[in-house]
Amino acid sequence: MEMAAALAEGSVCARELTERALDRIAAAQPELNAFRSVRAQAALAEADAADRRLAAGERLPLLGAPLAVKDDMDVAGEPTAFGCAGDFPAKTADSEAVRRLRAAGAVIVGKTQTPELGQWPFTEGEAFGATRNPWNTAYTPGGSSGGSAAAVAAGLVPAALGSDGAGSVRIPAAWTHLIGVKPQRGRISTWPDPESFHGLTVNGVLARTVADAALLLDAASGPHPEDLHRPARIPAVEAARRTPRRLRIALSFAMPFTATPKSLDPEVRSAVERLAGRLESLGHEVVPEDPRYGPIGLTFVPRATSGVRDWASRVPDPGLLDPRTHEAVRTGRILGGLPLRAARRAEAALRRRVGEIFGRFDVVLTPTTATPPLRIGALSDLGAMATDRAMIAACPYAWTWNVLGWPGVNIPAGFTEDGLPMGAQLLGPADSEPTLLALAAQVESAEGWAARWAGGAGGR
Repeated sequence: MEMAAALAEGSVCARELTERALDRIAAAQPELNAFRSVRAQAALAEADAADRRLAAGERLPLLGAPLAVKDDMDVAGEPTAFGCAGDFPAKTADSEAVRRLRAAGAVIVGKTQTPELGQWPFTEGEAFGATRNPWNTAYTPGGSSGGSAAAVAAGLVPAALGSDGAGSVRIPAAWTHLIGVKPQRGRISTWPDPESFHGLTVNGVLARTVADAALLLDAASGPHPEDLHRPARIPAVEAARRTPRRLRIALSFAMPFTATPKSLDPEVRSAVERLAGRLESLGHEVVPEDPRYGPIGLTFVPRATSGVRDWASRVPDPGLLDPRTHEAVRTGRILGGLPLRAARRAEAALRRRVGEIFGRFDVVLTPTTATPPLRIGALSDLGAMATDRAMIAACPYAWTWNVLGWPGVNIPAGFTEDGLPMGAQLLGPADSEPTLLALAAQVESAEGWAARWAGGAGGR
């Protein structure tokens, strides 16, 4: 990222950058509400330490860069409330992902908002109010990494960590005009959990450029010794600088079966079709073809609700949880035995079934969401079943790749007539981040996404 280079060459100091970030956060917080907690004094102390290291000649990829992390990741000295109300104790140690960011020199300015236990594609809740989209504050930035997305899209920080259990990095990236990388399961550690939400949830990155996303991905990646999933390291920064070979890309608008009504918004479809044309103009072959999703939805619910049940057991006052969370916990108890074990066993067969398409194609291109951003409060007064139906209708495309554990990258797809961002997914098989990042960077160069952002002169 530009600020990392400026820090390394000495044209700016970490203290100055961190003070600017904290000033921007303070100014934006009343309207955007992107942060659950801000570490002003601690961040300034970290920035001063970074300046001393820079002055001594030390160089690290993120040394002195102010970044943010989602509030489902442990930061020593801060509570991890994960969108919940209540008095949570301060953590005594960093999560592995945060530890690795610090090892790369990052200054952690704060923890970003997320809906209760990361369940929904909006970032609202009794515990903290509503987080708003910097492109239009009447709309949600999405979820569950909505605070991270709002913070990056508004220019409060250059990049942030989020997590993705059913699209929770890619959905808010789509709705805020960002790059959102959901990496291979295990690429970024979820420790102190050996895996998260029974393998559905991975940690990922949000940034305004592919280069920044790749830099953060490289810095945060790597296993804890007790992680369940330990993929081999990939060179993200190097991949983002490489022009991809000519690729065969499957263009798919098909939605996996969920037994609930859903349809694709015409503006979203048109935006993805335009991107497909751009890919063809860059020399790639784009062919309409759908993955064979089959019964993948049957395996998602036991894993997701069992994960909610697990997390809810850590909350200091369960009585403060949303009624919809209590319903998910009840479902998780019912499905947490044999159905959960069957869902995990089915993953290998589903990978073979869906992965068949990668015998003929390199990448699958789909919408990231079926609709543009939702209005603030659109789902806030619904019951559990109505919320699930509305959520699936808006976001039916992303969650399948969480079941499979494979990488996916949201790229900006343009704007609605009302100026709301939309996104498209580049999806690949296991360990395909280098291909996806190279392709995303190529499209970014042609499209010029970074020139238009909500926090800068190029915004609306």
